[in-house]
Amino acid sequence: MSFDVKNLELFVRVAALGAIGRAGTEFKLSPTNATQRIQALEAELGVKLFNRTTRAISLTPDGEIFLEHAKRILNDVEDARSALSLTAKSVAGHIRVTSSASFARSHIVPFIPEFIDQYRDVTLDLNLTDSIVDIVEQGYDLAFRIGELVPSTLLAQKIDDNPQALVASPEYLARSGTPETPADLADHICIPLGETRLWRLMAEDGTVHEARITGPVKVNLGNAVGAWVLAGMGIGHTALWHSGPDLKAGRLVQVLPKFKLRPDTKIWAVRPPGRLMPARVKAFLDFMQSRIIETNQAQYGTLL
Repeated sequence: MSFDVKNLELFVRVAALGAIGRAGTEFKLSPTNATQRIQALEAELGVKLFNRTTRAISLTPDGEIFLEHAKRILNDVEDARSALSLTAKSVAGHIRVTSSASFARSHIVPFIPEFIDQYRDVTLDLNLTDSIVDIVEQGYDLAFRIGELVPSTLLAQKIDDNPQALVASPEYLARSGTPETPADLADHICIPLGETRLWRLMAEDGTVHEARITGPVKVNLGNAVGAWVLAGMGIGHTALWHSGPDLKAGRLVQVLPKFKLRPDTKIWAVRPPGRLMPARVKAFLDFMQSRIIETNQAQYGTLL
């Protein structure tokens, strides 16, 4: 049995959005045309894929089963098209990308001129924000995210590891003392990233220690944590891709270096579900992944 790829793409988007009209709009189809395409797919399969009411649409049991097969088919087609497109050197078009501002400043922005010079027929819209963007709703092709991913229908690809560390300035440690155990953190000013007030540290024997932290400030921007730690305010929780250069230069010192921070997080690229990845997006993702890994090795590789 052969399938119309566009009908499969539409089916996957309808399943994700729960609305034929909204999915059809993404494919520049009228609600009537989108409905006809779904009906054609159901007729070809000989099963009902969606339960429809005047207010809602949901997958039938057969639809749930077919959804996983459809995703696999689209992924296979995507791989084939991307490989052929890249081989034919037909990388062109517009790319919309969003990323953490702190991360992009050192790992993405410096390499944009090289990418654009290599792919002269590509244009780029890069949105830098430390807020989580709904890439489906706002029409982004790709997002770079740091840390743990919340469950979603987005397609995620690991870019690199994201080792973390507790760091402080030599001046702060000289003034306040150096913690010897996680319990000692209770006597120090600690600067968290985000809402957390609990740091989890794993000892070399695998034992996990929890340290409840206190401090006068909290912030959701890694650059701010880094600046305050460098200023001697206290002990900060940072990613090595951010603090690595200061550690190597001696401007910062790693605190409790024999302990590993948990959870063990990653750097991810995420993109909308159920869509073929255009050659231009694949080219950008492959290019940036290699630059990100090279940058990380240069900034903190010798510290691990």
